Amino acid sequence: MIPTPEALLTYLESLGQSLSKRELYDAFQIHGEDKVAFKDLLRELEKKGAIIKEDGRNYRVPDALPTISTVEISLIDDDGDVFATPCDWDESVQGVPPKIAIIHDDHKIIAVKIGDRVMVRLRKFTKDLYEAKIIKRVDNARARFVAILRQHRNGFMLDPLNRKEKFSFEISEHDFNGAHVGHIVIAEILPTRAQLNKKARVIEIIGEQNDPKVISLIALNDAGLSLNFPDAVIEQTKDMIVPPINGRDNLREIPLVTIDGKDARDFDDAVFAEADTDPNNKGGYHLIVAIADVSYYVRSHSPLDKEAYKRGNSTYFPDRVIPMLPERLSNDLCSLRPHEPRATLAVHMWINDRGSLLKYRFVRGLMMSHARLTYEQVQDAVNDKPDEKTEPLLNNVIKPLYDAWEILDKARIERGALDLDLPERKIVINDKNEMTGVAIRERLDSHKVIEEFMILANVAAARALEDRKSPCVYRIHDRPTGDKLMNAVNFLDAFGLSLPKGGIAKPAQLNHILQKAKTLPSGFLINEIILRSQAQAVYAPDNIGHFGLALEKYAHFTSPIRRYADLLMHRSLIRTYNLGDGGMDDEEQVKLAEMSAHISATERVSAEAERNSVDRFTAAYLRDKIGMAFEGRIAGVTRFGLFVKLRDTGADGLIPIRSLPNDYYHHDERQHALVGRRTGRVFRLGATVMARVLEADPMTGSMIFEMMNGENGADVDGYKGITNHPIHKQKGKRINDSNRKFKKKDRKKNSKTR
Repeated sequence: MIPTPEALLTYLESLGQSLSKRELYDAFQIHGEDKVAFKDLLRELEKKGAIIKEDGRNYRVPDALPTISTVEISLIDDDGDVFATPCDWDESVQGVPPKIAIIHDDHKIIAVKIGDRVMVRLRKFTKDLYEAKIIKRVDNARARFVAILRQHRNGFMLDPLNRKEKFSFEISEHDFNGAHVGHIVIAEILPTRAQLNKKARVIEIIGEQNDPKVISLIALNDAGLSLNFPDAVIEQTKDMIVPPINGRDNLREIPLVTIDGKDARDFDDAVFAEADTDPNNKGGYHLIVAIADVSYYVRSHSPLDKEAYKRGNSTYFPDRVIPMLPERLSNDLCSLRPHEPRATLAVHMWINDRGSLLKYRFVRGLMMSHARLTYEQVQDAVNDKPDEKTEPLLNNVIKPLYDAWEILDKARIERGALDLDLPERKIVINDKNEMTGVAIRERLDSHKVIEEFMILANVAAARALEDRKSPCVYRIHDRPTGDKLMNAVNFLDAFGLSLPKGGIAKPAQLNHILQKAKTLPSGFLINEIILRSQAQAVYAPDNIGHFGLALEKYAHFTSPIRRYADLLMHRSLIRTYNLGDGGMDDEEQVKLAEMSAHISATERVSAEAERNSVDRFTAAYLRDKIGMAFEGRIAGVTRFGLFVKLRDTGADGLIPIRSLPNDYYHHDERQHALVGRRTGRVFRLGATVMARVLEADPMTGSMIFEMMNGENGADVDGYKGITNHPIHKQKGKRINDSNRKFKKKDRKKNSKTR
């Protein structure tokens, strides 16, 4: 018998984990023809956002943790019980994380310490508690941490430089290992009988406290990233050379060019476009995207491959890059430098005048870039300001690229790809490794040209593998669902903007909101709210499409120098289309789901490390500006205070709730605000404020601000929803409560939100 939607949702909510279709059949005893109706029920609930199809196969309720998750060990209590928190949990947005109790598996015991990251299988035990069994350790370096060695009243301590750490570690002088007070070090946690891990020893010295060069070193070591490559990896690259033309397509005469930023050091993609000469495709174009043939050099299971897989991707800091591949490859043999022969895996693509991809052909070739161009150079050339390098290329190379892009851009608009306006900031660093300011990266049409060419090549790669039923590492992005979506719906409704109540099926449904937002003073905030409603893009061998790009088939193919996912795509294409050596082997095919989960995790680790590095550079910049006031916006609202982003620097700092004008503040998650219980004073996400810098710590990246002129609160123009909130029935009855005493039960009730 087919269950009701309510019964199915109640069952999934009670489990708090995902189930396959077969497991649901067994749970509800679905047989025979009933399976068709049950599948229809699942599709309908998924369409409404009531359930999520996880990894293209399993079903779960929104906002339940995925059955397979990566968690960080956060507590080992006096009894030896181990607890963890989700690695990707953003407390400023999602609130207090659920508690995860690690359950020992007698057949697979994995010893862990605080800070370790492990992949687990979850089962919901109660509303706020999960049980987890460890599948494997994600990285072994989390028993180590970055700290500063300080002398305290009762001895020496190692103070962690990760803001998530709640306590310091004792250290004996014989464990200094050459360090002295003020040194930034990598420390190793020592076990104690109480299993609280409050003692540690120094295993490596990073540098002096006041040296600007240590800022990114702190971030990379804190994330468990490695600056140097093992000797065996470097040794493997020494005798590598560019392969001969034998068996490869000769692309050296095609005027392929690279277009990158001014400060780019590696050039892994080159482009070409020309009008299609086929009379049956009038107005269409032939495009070529040529990518460095990394798979020729990095063979499966070699030391080079193992290190690249471990890193998963390159990581970019304001002052340096931690590459996925050694410099011999990333900046030499796999960099498409002008007028030098380079091995390439290229794709020929033919589009019609509406931007549809008609056909494609992947080839392994030898190419020679005809020019290394910058985005600014190319844009100037199109704007009638060519230089000596771009002038001879303008008509036959550059203009056809723009002509093809205009077709692709119209196709992008037509299919309704999500159009978020997110300006990119760049930290400006001087020769002394000091931050001198922030620059907004100008977004030119030349950037969009390359983006659309790369997207089309990524689509072609996914289609090519899917057409042959070959293994593919898709880049998937689920549509917004669950509480995040409902919060966005409620918030936008307060601005007179509505989203479909039945859920979001296409990004075009969000684009009409974004277009209206451009005309409103609060447009920036609406962009932010819609961004926060989005799911995170990940890698997976099962396809659910890419919601943000409005594409059914999408993968990453164009950057194998800096992303392992792209290298896997190259190997699968080589094997599928018999393009020579270096193809994907049987073991990789079997482990593709595990590998996809791993590189999704390394991507998140790198993103967090990059953010932490920027925070530290920014804190160093503001350190000599203590006491100065800056304009900013409320970027996050939590039960313990407000996160404010300063306009000029992008610095993120906390205004603790205790420092707001005296009141009992209620954290209204639905309306993204702190609301004064008695005064009705509102501090809302997106509101403009003036904030004074009180503290800025370059070592941790933490910044504490103070609200100026906060007596009237800080609200957003055009927001109308707050007036219906029950807390605001007293609005207007503002009182000076700085010396007022309240009933004991009121103090106790509100102590957590004060």
